[in-house]
Parts: sequence; structure tokens; C-alpha cells
Amino acid sequence: MAEEVVLRFSEVDFEYVHKKPILHEASFSLRSGSKITLMGQNGAGKSTIFGLIRGELKPKNGAISIKNGATIGTAKQVIGQDELALNVEQYFAQAFTPVPPALRSLISKALNAVNFEIPLDRIVGELSGGQQARLLLAYALIQNPDILLLDEPTNNLDAAGIDHLIQFIIMYDKTVLVISHDADFLNCFTEGVIYLDGYTHQTEIYVGDYYSVVEEIKDRVEREERKNAQLEKLIKDRKEKVNFFANKGGKMRKLAKKMRTETEELEEDMVDVRREDKTIRDFTIPCQEDLSGTVAEIKSVKIIKNHEATDKDFVRKIGRQDHILVSGPNGIGKSTFLRTLAAGNYEGAKIMSGVRLGYYSQDFSTLDFNQTVFDSLKDSMADGLDVPEMRSIAAGFLINGELMGSKISELSEGQKGLVSFARLVLMKPGILIFDEPTNHINFRHLPVIAEAINKYEGAVIIVSHMEDFVKQLKIDDYFEFGKL
Repeated sequence: MAEEVVLRFSEVDFEYVHKKPILHEASFSLRSGSKITLMGQNGAGKSTIFGLIRGELKPKNGAISIKNGATIGTAKQVIGQDELALNVEQYFAQAFTPVPPALRSLISKALNAVNFEIPLDRIVGELSGGQQARLLLAYALIQNPDILLLDEPTNNLDAAGIDHLIQFIIMYDKTVLVISHDADFLNCFTEGVIYLDGYTHQTEIYVGDYYSVVEEIKDRVEREERKNAQLEKLIKDRKEKVNFFANKGGKMRKLAKKMRTETEELEEDMVDVRREDKTIRDFTIPCQEDLSGTVAEIKSVKIIKNHEATDKDFVRKIGRQDHILVSGPNGIGKSTFLRTLAAGNYEGAKIMSGVRLGYYSQDFSTLDFNQTVFDSLKDSMADGLDVPEMRSIAAGFLINGELMGSKISELSEGQKGLVSFARLVLMKPGILIFDEPTNHINFRHLPVIAEAINKYEGAVIIVSHMEDFVKQLKIDDYFEFGKL
């Protein structure tokens, strides 16, 4: 007996701005117990689909059907700014109306499911990115939903956390729909893919594991491109003959008319090859000039274990071209080290005077969400650059003219990441600090980003839990917080 459908989109249209569609006649269904990936480029509308499923957004046309009584839980990408001041118990209480008497017991079970122990009076904003990622997942699980929506769930998770999450998804006997750019993670459990085309705004359905689907899509694009090349050659030949015969008169003119009609039909057969799978252009991050010697000094670091911070002597000088990977499990203090070093208030370390800093924050705290993309990029420009150069650099990161006028708050998380990289190029820093730079970024862009970091001639301090990305980096030294 076939598994019943718990969710169905039937020819759904949606737009935020009139005549700028996000979805057009999008149709798909999810069966009970299925594990499906929602795939599409940054900004295509994947998170919009989640909003429609949750009922936060309403379709312009079409129908969204959810099985009677089916509950929905979501692990969002980030914790809201207004939630960071809550303690852990208050954070989970938001999931219920009214709050159940057994809330603490429910919290304990949800945290256990994501392999996380934390005092319930801890302030959410004090937790590391990896700890917040576990909290987001536990929040989705606490209601034991029939449909679990996971939006970039591996962001900030260490290897142990990702392994635990994979086991959980495989064992979860209800429906799971996942947005992620972590290909290895997706391939461990995906049974099929809903592909959202960012240009036609329609959905396509594929069956199979993630890598098989990616290969199938690649083969399809190649077939479409070959077909178009053949048609273009045929159309060009026909048009030349039409022009020749049209000037001959009599029967030749009739033949030209017939061939003109056939040529128009051939042009209609041209396939609109998907364009949304573009990769960002190769780029170089220019280094601040006239730098030499030491650009940063470290005398001690704070290591956090069992929610207690301990100062550890750790004397290091970071030279102009040193590329350093900071490693260790979630919650040990890596992001705190990077964030406070960048802010200039880390007690045991400092960046030397006159060194220009480029900081990529995992929560995009370096961006002003009220600014337009244009103003955000312009504010980061080093001396000597002009607006045409800025626009050219932005285009390399798939930031087009239309996006330039959008507020940072209106961008997808992936687009915010690309804006952050463009700002670093414009900035010409003397030291780069990266805190999980692969979060939200399309996996096709990662080799380009890794190569740019490798070619950068200034100092680099980086935290990343994405193993495949780290393998592509040229690292000179390792700061292993887990072994200090």
C-alpha cells in the first residue's frame, strides 16, 4: 500500500512584489515518512516555500494541502535577534500556547535528541553558533512534528553534531524536507529532490540520492545545450536561405514564406537552458599594502568546557602571510575568540595598530540590515576604487542591478554571504577573519572561495566545520582549542 500524501502544492503562484514571481505553477507532493531535499540557487525561493508550508505566507494562486491534523516543525537557519536575550527555557516556551506543565521534561527530551546538554537558565545569545544550531533543531523537535522542515541544519555544527543529525533524520519515522548546501550530508539520507528553478520559478521532481540527482541535472543541462547548438545552426542556415529565396520572386518567394514559418517553429523549440546554476567568478581579495612583520599577537585564549571559561597560555605571533585554522568542538570558544579579536576587546590577543581588518561573521553581524546592498558595498570600498569597479566586482558574486537596490534584510542568507565576500574584495584588508564562511553558500561556489583564500597574500584566521572545504585550503598552522 502506497504511503499517503501529507503535503501537496498544486500550481502555486507567489510573489512579494507585483509582477516579480517567486513561484509560478509550482507543484509537488510529500509522502509520509519521506526524506526529501529542496534544491535551488541562493535567492530562488526555497525559504519562501517553507513560509508557505507553515502558513506564514499565502499563495497568490493555486492550492497548498496539508493532511488533516498534520503538525509542522521548523529548524530555522538562525535564532531571531529578539530571541537572543531569552534563556533556554523561555526560548522553548514560545513553542506552546498554553505552556505545558511538563515543559522542562519536554525540553530535556528534545535536547537529548540533538545530543546537547545546557542549563535551562543560560542566555541563548551567549551560546556558540554550533550550540545555537542544536537549539534550533531541538525547538523543531519538541512538538514531534509530522512534517519537519530543516533550513541549513548543518551550519555551525561540528563533525560529531552532523553525524548525530544524520542518524536522527534516518531514524525519524515522519516526513523531513531539508534545505542545505552540504552535499555529503544530503547524500546520506535523501530519497528525492524538489528542484526550484530560479528563472522559470517552477519545481521539478527527481527521485534518487542527492549525487545521482545532481548528475542527472548536469546531464540534462548538457543535453539542452547540445540541442540548442544544433537548432541555432539549423536556424541560421534557414534564415540565410529565406533571405536568398525571398529575393527571387514567384515560387521561390512562397518557399521562403514556408521556410520562415518553419524557422519560427524551430526558434520556439529552443530550450530555455537553466541559468540559475551559475557559479561566482574567480576572484582575488587584494591585500593591504605596506604590511610587514607581525599583524596580530596572542598571549592567551579562553577555553570553555562544561560551560566554564578558563584562560590558557597560548603565545603566538601571526605574520603577514600566515594562514591559520582554528579547530575544536562546538562551544569551546572559537567564535568568541574570533568575534572579540575582531572587535578589539579580546583580553589575551590583539590585532596590531594600522592593520585593516576584514571579518566574515557567521551571523552577518558586520552587515547593516537597514542598508541597501549598494550602500553596504560602497561603505566598504578602499581608497582608489570607484562605483563602476564596485559594480563589476558585485556582478562577479551574482549581485545584479536589481539586487543593488534591495535592503540587506530582504536578501536570502546565501545572498548575504555573497555580499560579505564582495565587501572583503572591496576592502583590501591586511588580515582576514572567517567564522564559518561556507554557511548558506551554494556548494558550487566553494572551490572558488577556497582558491581566493589560498591566493590572499595577507594573514588569515579561519573557523570552518566543513571538512571538504577545509581540505581545499592551504593552512600554515593549526590552533586546536580542543587540545589546549
